Parts: sequence; C-alpha cells; structure tokens
Amino acid sequence: MIPPGSWLGLLGGGQLGRMFTMAAQSMGYKVLVLDPGAESPAGIVADRHIQADYLDSKALQELARHCKAATTEFENVPAAALEFLAQHCLVSPGAQSVSVAQDRIREKRFLSDIGIEVAPFAIIESPAGTGAAGNAALLPGILKLSRLGYDGKGQIRVRTQDQLAGAFRELGQKPCVLERMLDLALEVSVVVVRGFEGETATYPVSENEHVNGILDLSIVPARVSESIAHKARESAIRIAGQLDYRGVLCVEFFILRDGRLLANEIAPRPHNSGHYTIDACVTSQFEQQARVLAKLPLGDTSLHCPAVMVNILGDAWRRGEPDWRKVLAHPRAKLHLYGKAQARAGRKMGHITLLGEELSAVVETARDIKAGLAA
Repeated sequence: MIPPGSWLGLLGGGQLGRMFTMAAQSMGYKVLVLDPGAESPAGIVADRHIQADYLDSKALQELARHCKAATTEFENVPAAALEFLAQHCLVSPGAQSVSVAQDRIREKRFLSDIGIEVAPFAIIESPAGTGAAGNAALLPGILKLSRLGYDGKGQIRVRTQDQLAGAFRELGQKPCVLERMLDLALEVSVVVVRGFEGETATYPVSENEHVNGILDLSIVPARVSESIAHKARESAIRIAGQLDYRGVLCVEFFILRDGRLLANEIAPRPHNSGHYTIDACVTSQFEQQARVLAKLPLGDTSLHCPAVMVNILGDAWRRGEPDWRKVLAHPRAKLHLYGKAQARAGRKMGHITLLGEELSAVVETARDIKAGLAA
C-alpha cells in the first residue's frame, strides 16, 4: 500500500487529470502533474506541475524521484514514457495495455481474437487498399484513423469506393479502419476497474447520446434489459482481464436494433460517460483510479439514485458567461467547470449532473437545462 501523504504522478493535464487530482488530494495524497501546457486544468490544482514534454528525460526523472506511483489521464501518452517510469515506480495502466487502445487496428484485432463481437471492418493502410473488393460490403461505412482520433475527429463517413479513396487521402493516407455503418438502437458504455491483484468492479451501464461525434448526455442507469446490461459488464471485465489491465477503463458498446451487443472502442482511463459517478455513486471513477494506483481496496460502485450527465461545450459562451443561476436553480443539479480559460466551439468546458428518484423526470430536466444553455 502507498499511504496517504505520498506523491502520485500524473501524465496529462486535462479535465480528467483535474478530477483525478482532486479525488487523490481528498484522500490525503499529493499529486505531481507532468504536462506541456502552461495552465492546464490539472496543473493549476495539482500540488506541483512540471511543464515539459512527456518524453523529456529530465522531467520523467524528476517525477520518478518524487512519486511512488504514476498514472495517465489520456490514452496517447507515449509508451516510452510509461516504460521509463515503470523502471522506477508503480505505473497504472501499463504501457502494453495502453498500446492496444492507442491503435484501432490493434484494438479491433484484440477484441476479435478474444471473442468479443465488433462491427464488420477492414484495415486500410495504402491507397491500393481502398479499392479492395471486400470493401463494398462495408459501405456505407465510416473511415477512422487508426491513431489519434477522438470526439469524432479523424473520422469520415463514406458511401462509395470513390468517396473512400478521397477520404483516405483527406486523412493523410495514414493507416485506417473502415467500419460498416450499422442500424443502432443505442450506444452504451461500461466503466470497469481492475486492481493489481486482479480484483474487479463495474459501474452501472451508461446510455450515451452524441452530437457531432461528441458525447452530449449520459443517462444512468441505461434503459436496457438486465440481460444486455449484464453482458456489457461481463464483456468489460473480460476485456480488462485479457489486457492484464490495472486501473480504470471504459468500454463503449453499440446495441443494434436486433439486440446484439458489439464493442466499439476501449478507453484506457476514466471516461466522459463516467463523470456521473462523482455525484451519483458511492465511489467515483477518479477515486477508484487513486485507490488502484495506491494499492488500496476498491470502493463501492453502487448508484445512489438515477442520474443524467450533460456535457457543457464552449458553444454555451457564444453570448458571454452562461447564467449558472438557471442551472443551480434545480436543487439536485451539480455543476462542474474545468478551469479552462478560453471557451471554443466544441471544447469541453464542464459538465452538469442531475440527480433524482425517477429517471424519466431527471432526463426531462436535463434536456430543459441543456436547451437553456443553448438558448
């Protein structure tokens, strides 16, 4: 066990890191953030911020000297940084686990190899690959960059092979995955936690709505059958185990109109769809991240009551500072802002969690608040 009062390291300075830092500090830990940004959301609340590149050898050595353990807040931290730190302190998650989720090609192959169903796909690594005969069966589809895509970025919808060839050029002719577009009923996700001794816990399944590729609402518990919810949780546990994962991981799933459950993506970190856990669960996903990192027992993942999380994007500032009184006029609304100085369209600036006893009423209130922010 790493006792409270010890230093924990964090690679990444975004809002996920901010929420981890605050959770770890509430348990008595000190947090050192390594991030290249001058005023990152996590860096401004951390006990110490080293402003440097993730592969800066001096910065990594400094973090390793101070910290007994280190974690990440986004999946694209260079594997070499995690491998270096693993020689000097405890690291969660490990470089090998993260490397699978960093690359859609590896991710799709991994999921298929362990028997988790995914959408029909093809790997395209060259211009010649766009003309493969088998691609016709995957159209209309979505061409996705294998690496560094997020929130709908690095993805292009295509209906014909000519469009596919053009999209591949538009994405820089870098390795991609072509996925067939499916008739979806819902998109859901499961946050799973796995400790160093293999102990696991899952949170309630979240039902997710997206706008322009960015998460808009998360509704918990998801309005799905218990059999689907059970299969999603069990699949998430299996994925974490097969990855030999240590830490908090989110698995996104598609539910098709015919009732099939398909894995979409793996996020090797706390997830936007799990933000509701801060206010609605006994133990938040960020406290769990700190617990795993410090080799403490996992916390209870039980839901206090139904909840809806509403993302707040920079668009809400187009007419100036939003009137937060209208949000907080709802006594069971919880406002979380991320400390970002500049609001831009599509940029995640914060979130609101609505709590209540009746899910349908909570969803209605959440939609009203969202509409008020957009007005």
